[in-house]
Amino acid sequence: MHPAQEPPEHSLVDHPHRLLIERSLDSILEMARIADATEDWRLISGALSDLHAALATFHAHRTTRKVAVFGSARSLPESPTYALAEAVGREAMAAGFDVITGAGGGVMEAANLGAGSDHSFGLNIQLPFEQEPNPYVAGAGDRLVHFRYFFTRKLFFLRESDALVVLPGGFGTLDEFFEALTLIQTGRTAPIPVVLLAPPGQQVWHRWHRDLLAGLAREGLIGPDDGELISRARSAREAIDQIRFFYRVFHTTRVSDDGLELLLHVPLEERDLQAIRSDFQDLLRSGDFVHGESCDDNDRLRPCLRFDFDQRRVGRLYRLIATINALDLPRSDDLLHPEQRLCLEPQP
Repeated sequence: MHPAQEPPEHSLVDHPHRLLIERSLDSILEMARIADATEDWRLISGALSDLHAALATFHAHRTTRKVAVFGSARSLPESPTYALAEAVGREAMAAGFDVITGAGGGVMEAANLGAGSDHSFGLNIQLPFEQEPNPYVAGAGDRLVHFRYFFTRKLFFLRESDALVVLPGGFGTLDEFFEALTLIQTGRTAPIPVVLLAPPGQQVWHRWHRDLLAGLAREGLIGPDDGELISRARSAREAIDQIRFFYRVFHTTRVSDDGLELLLHVPLEERDLQAIRSDFQDLLRSGDFVHGESCDDNDRLRPCLRFDFDQRRVGRLYRLIATINALDLPRSDDLLHPEQRLCLEPQP
């Protein structure tokens, strides 16, 4: 048989993820046995097409950290919110980050304008009424993805974003914001900085924090430390500085058989480990903090802090990350580029 005519499974023989691929194909075959409605297969086909398009878009850009900017599509170009979003895009690009938006107008357009087409991504959603992507991602070539479904679009906002900056917006903005908080709080996504930002004089996030967040904590509906998941900034530069600081020493988290691992850019000093053991015992379900090493996504060995984490204390985990990032450590190249996902770079 000519190689081009070989059954698809033959091409998987040496694939490093062969078992996962075969499991996916098995799932499709199982669905074929039970899904007999046209709408079922429209959903399956559409979701797979969304996944394919988004993976193809981001594959070549995995080493650069990205900042997602959420906010209203109704913000006019002459508004202070539009100007602030443009400044966020500009500051993010200057710091080495790319910018992801929902590809629409208002805040999304402004952030893409500030970052420029070469540093922007747009995750557009196909709606019953036409939503044209803004010109700064429409001309960005392979950096624009058209999604059929909100759920696949949300998946890639959180999968590809290393930080969120949330400006004032309506239902869509709040939906994306709360989706992110839910996934972080439940451990379904690694901790990332979530920064609330509004033009001077606008009290929207102050009132939100005072009236909603504090009220939920007071009623015991969220943890007493869950407010730590969110920070506020007074300017675009301060928002980006907070994001840079979040990745100064901390890189990401990983779950292993031995507990939660905080992958770091550099190892901790023994005195710092002892201070963490003294100050953060409330994060532990059992055992203690152990300094070790763990492989990143590219099998590169990295220093890590490993412990049996109490998942109900995600807010305190953010405080631990902030404490680690504030440590006085010897100058190192690994501490100078928080905008890079170093663990995804090919290693010799």
